[in-house]
Formats: sequence, structure tokens, C-alpha cells
Amino acid sequence: MDQQVTMQESLNTDSSLQAQRVEKATWRDYVEMTKPGITMSNMMTTFAALWLASFGFPNWKLAILTLIGSALVIMSGCTLNNFYDRDLDKKMVRTKNRAVATGRISARSALLIGIGLLLAGLAILAVYANPLAAVWGLIGHIFYVLIYTPLKRVTTLNTVIGGVSGAVPPVIGWVAVTGTMDFAAWLLFLILFLWQPPHFLALAMMKTEEYRAGELQMLPVVKGFAETKRQMFLWGSVLFPASLLLFLHGSVGYVYLAVMGVMGLIYVVLLYQGFHTKDDIAWAKKLFGYSILYLTVFCVAIVISTMVYHY
Repeated sequence: MDQQVTMQESLNTDSSLQAQRVEKATWRDYVEMTKPGITMSNMMTTFAALWLASFGFPNWKLAILTLIGSALVIMSGCTLNNFYDRDLDKKMVRTKNRAVATGRISARSALLIGIGLLLAGLAILAVYANPLAAVWGLIGHIFYVLIYTPLKRVTTLNTVIGGVSGAVPPVIGWVAVTGTMDFAAWLLFLILFLWQPPHFLALAMMKTEEYRAGELQMLPVVKGFAETKRQMFLWGSVLFPASLLLFLHGSVGYVYLAVMGVMGLIYVVLLYQGFHTKDDIAWAKKLFGYSILYLTVFCVAIVISTMVYHY
């Protein structure tokens, strides 16, 4: 009987290993490895900045190639993030089925794809936009892959430092048109940099237990919800006036000022409500959703206000 049980267990193990061997990555695995949601949201800010720099009259060839080059660089960063975090991804429910973590896509393949995407993206930006756009693409990539990603294991400041990479896409869009880092370029960088801590800390609150399981040094895990909400409020409070400074550029007009004034005020109120909420997770979900809406409206307000001002 024992021999039969042992033989059956061996057969089951062999079948399981065989099933793992024949399981191959699908096209969807490769797409998801590049995190299309993150890529698209960053492309939105790149286009808004490019549109603003062009006063609503972009060179469409330049615009399309800049977006393609930027997207490839961002997709590279996301792919290499999957490569680097494959051991931690196995520990968290929302990431344990990622193709690199499970081995459906080999670590070597992810590394090579990530490097290939980066080189292609930088080449497109350098040739069809300008070298400064490519330099900023490389800066954002370095901060995301070589600084932010490793720091998640080390310090709660990873979210703030990672904000640099998220603030780069609009800069790429701006310098692709102007070729210069002027006041507006730095202001766009500042706005996106300030937007990110409340956004990602809300997500960190929602996924606190998963991050704890993954041993990631996220602020809610290390310092708790109270400190996290305090820092979110501080970042959001600075974002409000900073976003309105874009009106000084002169091209966005009063439509942008009115829309983002209202959106910023609502954001600050929502952040303040966090100090009195009885359900931290429900509040974090609400705030996370609003932060996405805020960014979308920010980009749309730039496009529409520029059109109203110049058309």
C-alpha cells in the first residue's frame, strides 16, 4: 500500500512538473509585463505637455514618434521592474501570477526585452525628437529601475524618490517641442512629482498586508496609517497651489485655472477627511480613484484650455 501511495505521489509530481513545462507564455503575458495601464497614463501626461508646448498646433509626426519613443522607454522600465522584483512578486497575491514570477517568461527573456525596449525608445527620441528628450527618458528610466525599484526593499522614501520617474514623461513631451528646460518644463515636472505621493500611498494603504508579506518598506507598513495620511495631506496641500502656477505660463487660460482650482480644492478636502474617517481602506480607495480622475482632468484641462486660448 505504501509503495502504491509513493508511486501515485511520484506520478502526480511528474504530471505537475510536466504541466509546468508545457505551460508557455501568451501574448497577453508579454503585454502585461510592460504594464500597459502605467504606460498609457504616462503617455497622457506626455501628450498634454507636448500639446501645451506647441500652443495647440503640434507637429503630428513629432508628436507620434515622441509618444512611441516615450512609451518604449516606460515599457522597458516596467519590464525590468518585473525582472528585478520576480522574487518579491511570488509573495504577494496580486503579483504572484505575473509571467516572470511564475517562470512563464524567463528572467533572461525579460531582461533582454527590457534592454531592447529601452534602446529602441531612446533611439527614437534622440533621432526624431532631440537628444535632450532622450536624456530625460534615460533619467526617468534610471530613477525607476535602478533607484526606486531597489529602494522598495530598503526605505519608505522609495515612493518620494520614485516620483522623479513619474514626473519625467511631461518633461519629455515639452522638451521634444522646445528643446529647452525652461520654467514651464520644471513646473510640469513639479506638478507630476507632487501628485504621486498621495496617489501611490493610497494604493499602499489598500495593499498594506500584501506589501508586508512581500517585505517591502512602504510607509503604511513601517509607519502606520496615521503617518501615511499626514504625509499624503502635506503633499496634496502643496500640489494645489503648484498646479495653479501653470496659469502663469499664459497658454492655458482661465478655463484651466477654474477647473484645476475646483479639482485641487476637492482633493485637499478629501485628503483632510482622511484624518476623521472610520474606514481607512474605503477612504484610501476613494482617494486613489479621485487621484486618477484628477490627473485625467489635469491633462484634458490643458488641452481644452489651450485650444480655447489659441483657436
